[in-house]
Amino acid sequence: MNQPEPNESSGEDNEISSGDSPYAPPGNVGSETPPQGRQPGMLFIWVTLFIDILGIGIVIPVLPKLVEELSGTDVSGASMYYGLIVASYATMQFFFAPILGGLSDRFGRRPILLVALFGLGVDFLIQGFAHQLWLLFLARVISGIFGASFTVGNAYIADISTDETRARNFGLVGAAFGLGFTFGPPLGGLLGASDLRIPFFVTAGLALVNWLYGYFILPESLPPEKRRAFSFKNAKPLGAIGTLRRYPLIAGLTFVFLLKAFAQRGLENVFVLYSDAQFNWTAMTVGVFLGWVGVLAIIVQGGMVRPSVKRFGERKVLLIATFISAVSFIGYAFASQPWMLPVIAVIGALGGLAGPAIQSLITKEVDESFQGEVQGALTSLQSLTSIAAPLVFTSVLFGYFTRASAPVYFPGAPFLLGGILIFVAFFIAIAVFKRWPEEAKES
Repeated sequence: MNQPEPNESSGEDNEISSGDSPYAPPGNVGSETPPQGRQPGMLFIWVTLFIDILGIGIVIPVLPKLVEELSGTDVSGASMYYGLIVASYATMQFFFAPILGGLSDRFGRRPILLVALFGLGVDFLIQGFAHQLWLLFLARVISGIFGASFTVGNAYIADISTDETRARNFGLVGAAFGLGFTFGPPLGGLLGASDLRIPFFVTAGLALVNWLYGYFILPESLPPEKRRAFSFKNAKPLGAIGTLRRYPLIAGLTFVFLLKAFAQRGLENVFVLYSDAQFNWTAMTVGVFLGWVGVLAIIVQGGMVRPSVKRFGERKVLLIATFISAVSFIGYAFASQPWMLPVIAVIGALGGLAGPAIQSLITKEVDESFQGEVQGALTSLQSLTSIAAPLVFTSVLFGYFTRASAPVYFPGAPFLLGGILIFVAFFIAIAVFKRWPEEAKES
């Protein structure tokens, strides 16, 4: 599977550690600006995102099986319900991500991030107690409303990054994803083996602990003088997307972002169902495999992003990684033996270099006061793909090619479509880079 600064006066402040800055007294935790003596650093946001991803990873192996249990159908029938439940989350995120991104430009990243993290804790509690499908739908709605923590997190990273550290910092975010998926899914599979609901309660606890951590530790990254007024016009989904038109290179790369995100969301939503139908994998087996994917993500995104970008540049890294990602999707589509999946995952992990590269290209084109709005627009677009992907990849393609009446039994059909779409994204990226050469100065 594929994987989504302080001043440069001294290199130490840009490292993942918090440097020599002491923690501020507890009385300063609620201030708008960073507490005296403590500067924003990657460690704070990295740990926040890691715990977030760990919690989400825990429920991945068990959520489709819980849908099966509550719907009382087989894996093919449950795929339709599962696709609709996942799409409900993305629908709400489409409407609320640009709002939260714009609010973070107005009030700062810290308060909006804390609200989002608390909402996730409530969401997982509802899922844990759900004994009817409509409660799962409600939980996904809540999660979608507050699920913009990644939007605000990306804006936070853009705030504290320089041109020299931007790609590396977004690579470290990929490493946080990797660590979360290294430990999350195996833990979820282990806990879910005895009771499918235990992982949801554990995840709720982690999310709320994450919220507490952020409240007492996370400093603000956007100083008051760099904030701007909130506009509902720009916070509307289509209005926020219109923001991207101000930046020609970003507007061109948006198509690449959309196609790749669409394929990736499809892979994430259908994989548990696919592995069950194709190889009869249990929740534990899926969890171990996703843990392997996480280890690979740590290696690639934690250790390869900076040297790769330094040697080849963001553009070449994006092209190479996108091509590799397409190849891995085709590999999953036609895998006939279980041992093939871990091997294909090695190839797919290299495709994960595309995420930090494209984020680096995008964020360095945007002024600080617009980072939240632009990240909200991108998240809103990604939400569109997250609405469509579960329906197309899971409810339609997977459901059709695994039912008894299908002309051919082909659980890998969604991955074949994903590979084709990413190949299209690869050629679009080539055209965009030819249209806006690297030496040109986009405004």
